[in-house]
Amino acid sequence: MKKMIIASTSTIYGSDYLEYILPELADFFKEVEEVLFIPYARPGGVTYDEYTNVARKAFDEIGKGIKGIHEFNDPKIAVQNAKAIFVGGGNTFVLVDTLYKHNLFSEIVKAVESGTLYFGTSAGSNITGVNMKTTNDMPIVYPPDFKTLGLIPFNLNPHYLDPDPSSKHKGETRETRIREFHGYNDIPVLGLREGSWLDVKGQKIILKGELSAKLFRKSEKPIELDPGIIRIDISSH
Repeated sequence: MKKMIIASTSTIYGSDYLEYILPELADFFKEVEEVLFIPYARPGGVTYDEYTNVARKAFDEIGKGIKGIHEFNDPKIAVQNAKAIFVGGGNTFVLVDTLYKHNLFSEIVKAVESGTLYFGTSAGSNITGVNMKTTNDMPIVYPPDFKTLGLIPFNLNPHYLDPDPSSKHKGETRETRIREFHGYNDIPVLGLREGSWLDVKGQKIILKGELSAKLFRKSEKPIELDPGIIRIDISSH
């Protein structure tokens, strides 16, 4: 059975890396000792080792070890042997491109569907959807495909921001961008606000955190989903 935590972000205002979600992670990873970290979305100027050390420091707080996938000779075998996987945030285009280069998409899907725990933040959450077309990131590299893991039957827009009625900025809002996506695609999109995450167990999906999430369907008015809703049934309409 799939078991995943899909978080909008790794860091919320006023807290350290993963601090806000560590209690959830302590319970989620209680049966494993070491988590495989995939740092491929690394922020600019940060090495895989540096990024892995950031994750390691956070996981030390819950008594769990972290090992970067780049520390293994064969990334495929690393995924196959992992009891738990954490894919960090950064740039989704870079992440997807690198996963394709190492032929890891099918390996991750097989692992998660076989029970390997999956935790993603930001870019690592984006790739759990049907495709990466609703990412906020700049296309600084060109992956061979926009198709991603498809572990949930919809797309995400992490870091979702509501329009600010007091702003003088006249550029496109997140809602506008998602409507543009629906001009060419039928896939539902869930706007996941900061500090929110999805708890996935098999086909059951629970929205957690203090904020609602915004659901967009093609040609329909967006709706708000409150925390605690079980089975966000947005796979088709």
